[in-house]
Amino acid sequence: MMRSVLVTAVAAAAGFGGAAGVSATLAGGPRAAAPAAAPPAADAAAVEARAPRRAAPRNVVIILSDDHRYDFMGFMPGAPAWLRTPNLDRMRREGAHLRNAFVTTSLCSPSRASILTGQYAHRHRVVDNTSPIPPGTVFFPQHLKRAGYATAYVGKWHMGEDQGSDQPRPGFDQWISFRGQGVYADPTLNVNGRSSQLRGYTTDILTDSAVAWLARQGSGGDAKPFFMVLAHKATHAEFVPAPRHAGQYAREPIPYPPTMAKTEANARGKPRWVLEQRNSWHGVDFPYHGALEFDAFYRSYGETLLSLDESVGRVLDELQRSGLSRSTLVLYMSDNGFVLGEHGLIDKRHAYEESIRIPMLAWAPGWIAPGRTVEASVRNIDVAPTVLELAGVRAPRGVALDGRSVLGALRGDAPAPGGELLYEYYWEHAFPHTPTTFALRGDRFKYIYYHGVWDVSELYDLRADSLEQFNLVGLPGYRDTATAMRTRLFDRLEATGGMQVPIRRGDWQAAERRIP
Repeated sequence: MMRSVLVTAVAAAAGFGGAAGVSATLAGGPRAAAPAAAPPAADAAAVEARAPRRAAPRNVVIILSDDHRYDFMGFMPGAPAWLRTPNLDRMRREGAHLRNAFVTTSLCSPSRASILTGQYAHRHRVVDNTSPIPPGTVFFPQHLKRAGYATAYVGKWHMGEDQGSDQPRPGFDQWISFRGQGVYADPTLNVNGRSSQLRGYTTDILTDSAVAWLARQGSGGDAKPFFMVLAHKATHAEFVPAPRHAGQYAREPIPYPPTMAKTEANARGKPRWVLEQRNSWHGVDFPYHGALEFDAFYRSYGETLLSLDESVGRVLDELQRSGLSRSTLVLYMSDNGFVLGEHGLIDKRHAYEESIRIPMLAWAPGWIAPGRTVEASVRNIDVAPTVLELAGVRAPRGVALDGRSVLGALRGDAPAPGGELLYEYYWEHAFPHTPTTFALRGDRFKYIYYHGVWDVSELYDLRADSLEQFNLVGLPGYRDTATAMRTRLFDRLEATGGMQVPIRRGDWQAAERRIP
């Protein structure tokens, strides 16, 4: 009785007008795995795909995952043979795959701030997972709300971890979030300013909330356009799959990456900090200081992804059921990548490909041609200007956007603007194993520079060496390339106000964490 009263209260506070979706999660018993796509929805998508292209969608849904690496989708050639992601595969089949998507900082809070501001971390100043949001920070949904959009944020916010960091933020009519990293089960959610603990698996609860909100949005001509972010904790380390998925990959083989082996060839040319990190918190030789077993870690990553994939399918199905798919763009992306043994490392933060590349899929039946591949480079800072252009909304004067719209590339009318990717990561007291890192990544070469440590820079020819095994920085034939890229790197930082390295207080380090 107490549980049903709580569920109803939370749903009412969120403005859902009912608790059917949330009740289904909490009513006891594991939920059956969702199908890849209900046949009627699949048929509807096929009909829409064959129809003449409609006007641009006016509604936007962003599904934001965590720590999801770019190649961990079933349709990707580099994915483990046993990995199943039927709904992400469906998005790719019915929509577009943005094959070269990147983040400008591979860390939860800075990347999320970059997505919602369109700015580099050195401009918005949310430079790590504990930095508070600077006063005066403007998130692009504020512009949408002023333009008449209904807006909602459901899930992980994680800009700051202090008391009150889960409070509603400007720009959102509906707000459901939690403090910091959150938990995988029985979360305490802040629903429009009121906190309540719910029972169940967090991915399911957030999806229930998002689908319920979508079900309340009208599809008629007089209905408000809407914007929603569904931001999952999954698949953030340490991974905890839903009970219904635990153990599903327990017997599957691990495809160890070639650069994971502790060999002289893999060590040659690598910075000292990379070699030393192998035997630290984020290294494969002593992961989590001995509390982590790599094979189980790897398999649980794939298992945790299963409920996230189901969430994607439920959102798409709801949009097609209600008819809103005809006027909605769904964008799936992660806040950063994740390394699983490459270069002897786990986690993210550094500038290697598995850390900075992310999955990105776009789905808008009748507007985005099914099965499209967007080859152009797209960054997390490009999301804000792209959505604003789609909505026909301009950022006010004085609001700087470092990103640029890729709307033309999405709809196939024009390629995305080219250029080199600027990457930055700032040293954290809590995880001191990775130094402050700046990088410039072009179509062929990547140059990586480390600040504040006596170590070697890195230069890779990504066309000839996609695994980033052979550091070219000291070779005579590549000195001019390295020097020119270093110059352009600092020119970019200087032009965007990024020549100051932030210093923050630190109270604890990873070695002090309690392992459950």
